[in-house]
Amino acid sequence: MQTPPKISPTNPSAIFTGALLGLALLGIAAVTFFFNPARHGFFPICLFHQLTGLNCPGCGATRATHALLHGQFLRALHDNALFVVALALAAIWGICFAIRKIKNPKVRLNFPPNFLWAFLVLALVFGVLRNLPAFSFLSP
Repeated sequence: MQTPPKISPTNPSAIFTGALLGLALLGIAAVTFFFNPARHGFFPICLFHQLTGLNCPGCGATRATHALLHGQFLRALHDNALFVVALALAAIWGICFAIRKIKNPKVRLNFPPNFLWAFLVLALVFGVLRNLPAFSFLSP
């Protein structure tokens, strides 16, 4: 006689944390959708830009989010191309991870260090290029 497999209980704190994170992201998206960052001054400012006058790799990401939420893909690319591409890749990676997690609940979230280092180098190169006159099209 074979014993049935054990059913592991779901982790209520993980479900609560996921739900809370989802609600927070939904709230931030709603505020960004209804209030244009270019017109409203309550959004966080970039301290790097304020101190140096240069654009950091993240400058324009809030405006890009606003544009994406309104379906203005080209505008979002102009505001911050790195953010738009990284967001698309993160969405694809998240969907693939969710599919793997459904098939095998023991799969864990894992970012290879080489991937993170490569993204850091890419962000630094993007930050430098967008401040050069020849690459002014990368500036918001």
